[in-house]
Amino acid sequence: MAYHHLAMAAADMAAIHNFYETILGFELVKVEIGPVPDGGWAKHFFYRMAGDDSCFIAFWELHGVPGCENMDTALSRAAGVPDQINHIAFNASDLENLRQRKNAWQSAGLTVLEVDHNWCRSIYTKDPNGNMVEFCVTTGAFSAQDRDLALKALTSNQVSHSEPPASVEIHRPKSD
Repeated sequence: MAYHHLAMAAADMAAIHNFYETILGFELVKVEIGPVPDGGWAKHFFYRMAGDDSCFIAFWELHGVPGCENMDTALSRAAGVPDQINHIAFNASDLENLRQRKNAWQSAGLTVLEVDHNWCRSIYTKDPNGNMVEFCVTTGAFSAQDRDLALKALTSNQVSHSEPPASVEIHRPKSD
């Protein structure tokens, strides 16, 4: 089962719109506008990620909502953890799709981190809210040993560290 939508507050909705629609290719399809129970009002913008209206990412633009004047929209920074801990990972259909997305990010002036995790390959950048955003494609298969280790790690810290990534590359923005 997949989620229907992920919703987060936005610091700059125009920048969010440019990033998620123009750069990532998600389509803005709906906005809900109304009061917030604790005061103020909000616009709730929905971006279609799948062509069949089954999966969205949504952003709240808050107006006069008490306690939100100086909100931190970077999830990891707000939680006091490193940037890569709380991140948003989207599915890439294959390695070619991942390459195309990397090129689009670089062409949009973004620095891209590319990591081959040995079982999946990922690219990362930050959105205008300061959140780490990832596109990932699974490149390996899961074994019974993988599951056994995962189950053991639930209840024990006496487990071996994973193999380091096969490769880590930083791709700078493309210059015109």
